[in-house]
Amino acid sequence: MPRKILLGLTIGAIGVVFGDIGTSPLYAFREALGQAAADGLQADEILGVLSLALWTLFLVVSVKYVTFLMRANNRGEGGVLALAALARRALGWRSRTALVLGAAGAALFYGDAMITPALTTLGAVEGLRTLPGEAQAFTETQIMLITIVLMVGLFAIQRRGTARVSVLFGPVCILWFVVIGGLGLWHIMDEPGILWSLNPYYAVEFLLSHGMLGLFVLGAVFLTVTGAEALTADMGHFGLPPIRLAWFGLVWPALVLNYLGQGAYTLHKLEAGTAAGQKFANADWFFLMAPDAARPWLIVLATLASIIASQAVITGAYSLTQQAVQLGLLPRLRVRNTSADYAGQIYLPSVNWLLLIGILVLIVQFRTSSAMAAAYGIAVTGTMVVTTCLAYIVVRHRWRWPRPWAIALILPFLTLDLIFFGANILRVIEGGWVPLLIAACIGFLIFTWVRGKSIVRTFEQRQSVPLADLAAALTRRPPERVEGTAIFLTGTPKAAPGALLHNLKHNKVLHAQNLIASVKTSDMPQVDPAERCEIQRLDDNFSVVVLRYGFMESPDVPHDLAAAAKAGLLDLDPMKASYFIGRNTLKADADVGMPLWQDRIFMFLQRNASDPTDFLRIPPGKVLELGEQVTV
Repeated sequence: MPRKILLGLTIGAIGVVFGDIGTSPLYAFREALGQAAADGLQADEILGVLSLALWTLFLVVSVKYVTFLMRANNRGEGGVLALAALARRALGWRSRTALVLGAAGAALFYGDAMITPALTTLGAVEGLRTLPGEAQAFTETQIMLITIVLMVGLFAIQRRGTARVSVLFGPVCILWFVVIGGLGLWHIMDEPGILWSLNPYYAVEFLLSHGMLGLFVLGAVFLTVTGAEALTADMGHFGLPPIRLAWFGLVWPALVLNYLGQGAYTLHKLEAGTAAGQKFANADWFFLMAPDAARPWLIVLATLASIIASQAVITGAYSLTQQAVQLGLLPRLRVRNTSADYAGQIYLPSVNWLLLIGILVLIVQFRTSSAMAAAYGIAVTGTMVVTTCLAYIVVRHRWRWPRPWAIALILPFLTLDLIFFGANILRVIEGGWVPLLIAACIGFLIFTWVRGKSIVRTFEQRQSVPLADLAAALTRRPPERVEGTAIFLTGTPKAAPGALLHNLKHNKVLHAQNLIASVKTSDMPQVDPAERCEIQRLDDNFSVVVLRYGFMESPDVPHDLAAAAKAGLLDLDPMKASYFIGRNTLKADADVGMPLWQDRIFMFLQRNASDPTDFLRIPPGKVLELGEQVTV
């Protein structure tokens, strides 16, 4: 890769990939120290907590994600659903396991997507209370209202896209990491003894000597690596080398220096307080490290960094939802492209406003970043456990490693994830139930949608007629023909589409040219345009066209049929053809399929799904819908 391109991608990765993990110093060390200081605090305990934080960063991010998991990518794309698609391809017919794991990881991600913007922005705005003489001027309610205004403004501009302002993300985040690293280095020089925390002995000794309290501290320490999942999720946008260069060249050193600086500053305050006979009180160490004159500027920079981190999570929620729709886990949703130059810049109105509502509820419910921090770790650790399980499937069945080798590689990572997950489960009562509830609701919707679609598909298969048999029957007894081209859209190209059967049954005519078109989603991120269209001529009446799209692509049926026609593969003008779509009416029945209440949820999802004409980019005036009643 040329240096100029590598540098540009690295700057972009710093602004997008590392926003979440880069803002963790706002609250992570403070919360971990708060757990340890419940019954007083000693210097060795500061070293122990800090050592846990530093080694967690190293093992989880540097070793697990940057060194290993980023190799397990789906043609350059990462993230839990991309990994699930890769695992499904590896397992073949046994892909239900990978599908369930992918759905669970996606459900947990939405909890993360709601908590991250609320927590990081609250943590930044709370810095106002560290200004000299302003601790009482900014009340908890005022801090909360400022955060709400920032969040509403951020979500309100999403429909316009972020192409214009995203060019500032990289430079702002570079400044952020330079500043926080410099602050840390400044205080390390005052207390060089803090460097002893680099010795893992202090982390192990702290856990062994503090029993259950050590696990609570470990759950809070995990806040240092929230956002690590973004390293794989955004890999397709920037590539592996830029992300690794950004992490090892700037982000990781800056984070290590800042945490060491916070530890050094805390140690200094502890020693000074002990000498004066004062009791130790936990505080907002990140902002207090800065000189009084520079603190307002640090608060402004922290707020900008938290907004950038929030933007990255919002964009990730859009991309994940698009993937889930393409993979059949969620109903069709309206997708708008916000950039003419970059296909990946999309906007989903329904996801946008649901996320905002969830974030506002969290802000009002928890009110402070400390209260919300307890809810954060479970969603992230749960997603990491799922990702590690999917990685085992890829290593064992895709890379074809022998089982003992695959277990030897994955087991240490899985053990680490389960330890952190167990430590965070202990904080369920404090607020950890929130992401679990969000994930459970999303998971239930996914299950209901997949189950309902399966019932409808089974009904359609029972009613279906093989297309080859129908074509042969129409050849023997041809119906009345009318001019024009009819394109019948179906999910199963080997069976006669229901819309075709209804057209023959009720209108008793057949068009001069008939195309059976099927849109298929591949388990790859993108499909080569040369492999997009597969055409089979059945007879003089029918041709079958299969259009293949990657799970990160948006279908455009008229455009791709026109491209096939321009290439001489088809003889038609898609814009002059009539499109026939089968749309069945659903009927709830307590004795058939799902329970009645679940039937109604599925019917609600079906009614509110994006119109297939919008999803497939078909002009509404060219569409005819035919169907029948289906009991679910």
